[in-house]
Amino acid sequence: MTKGTRGGRGRFERNPDTAARDAEAARLRVRGFTYRQIADELGMAGPGKAHEAVQRILKETVQEAADDLRLVELERLDRMYQAALKVLETEHYAISHGKVIYLEEGGSPLADDGPVLAAMDRLLKIQERRAKLLGLDAPAKTNVTVSDAITSEIEQLAAQLGMAEESEPTST
Repeated sequence: MTKGTRGGRGRFERNPDTAARDAEAARLRVRGFTYRQIADELGMAGPGKAHEAVQRILKETVQEAADDLRLVELERLDRMYQAALKVLETEHYAISHGKVIYLEEGGSPLADDGPVLAAMDRLLKIQERRAKLLGLDAPAKTNVTVSDAITSEIEQLAAQLGMAEESEPTST
């Protein structure tokens, strides 16, 4: 199998063979293969290379396989969401030593909110993953402020460098 080559700017250039291999890696991932299994199947150096191939396909030319992979991941998230929702909607009772705890003799069982709260947390995590997969979240904005002390230090160093360049003899 032909490998990619470096272009004029030293960047890796894809060729049809590497594009086909990346597409096959994505198809295997869609079918549920682990990155180790993909690497073994396609003769890659290791699971890291298989992961890189799948990531390339998500970003680059073979969009169809990437869309399939996204759909599979979304379907998996949907199944997890439904399972967590079922836990959320089920009544849970406190149990001690294998027996249901009652508020009073012959009264109602004591509700256990722990599984409900855990299901809520899981649902939120699934929603966050879905939003990230679909690119729904706005990118985080950062504001970098340079303090006056740093600016002053940079100006002093620049001035010193300027003086050093002036005092160096020039050869002609």
